Amino acid sequence: MSDPSFRTGIAGLDGVTFDAGLRTHMQRVFGYMSGGLVLTGLLAFLVAANAALAGAIFGTPLRYVVMFAPFILVMIMNARVQTISLSGLKTMFWVFCGTMGLSLSSIFLVYTGESVARSFFITAATFGTMSLWGYTTKRDLTNMGGFMLMGVIGIMIASLVNLFMMSSMLQWMVSVAAVVIFTGLTAWDTQRIKQGYAESYGSESNDKMAVFGALSLYMDFINIFISLIQLTGSRRD
Repeated sequence: MSDPSFRTGIAGLDGVTFDAGLRTHMQRVFGYMSGGLVLTGLLAFLVAANAALAGAIFGTPLRYVVMFAPFILVMIMNARVQTISLSGLKTMFWVFCGTMGLSLSSIFLVYTGESVARSFFITAATFGTMSLWGYTTKRDLTNMGGFMLMGVIGIMIASLVNLFMMSSMLQWMVSVAAVVIFTGLTAWDTQRIKQGYAESYGSESNDKMAVFGALSLYMDFINIFISLIQLTGSRRD
């Protein structure tokens, strides 16, 4: 059952109806997210398994397109949140997940398959635990979320600095911080999606919110996974 406080102010709302709608909404969010992860993983594996295709991407300037395309798509999606159609938003989400798969195919080229599998399952367990806590806890995670978002900015700055320093210690510290921060954001994002559903209950915008919620959780998952494999992964010889 959802926290009754989320239903405050919704006149005449039946708790059972609200809870059923919330479960459907969260299932839709996790459905999009899971589908996105499957698409990303499948494309990453297929590209890594095809030496000619991997060479065409990472051995040419195309690698820059693959690297920056996901960020550009996220910026466009957020900028057009009020005007983009639901079908257009879904299309951009799947394209985003596909381009992420092309970009992350390098992981299969650098790290062993065992390392990739281990990091994935640890990420899945961590993500699932924190998302469940974020969904069920009655504690307001707003302050924690604000702190974690500040941490994301710190990670971005440190990563840019390390492009010039090339420090393995700084990279290790950034990876550790990223695991902690995006693990916390998983709980915060889950609660935020739940609250957002209550605030716009009955609105058509809930369909768009499901896609954006899936995008947020997808990015939490991917960032935890990347940071973990950087910390614990075994590189190919």
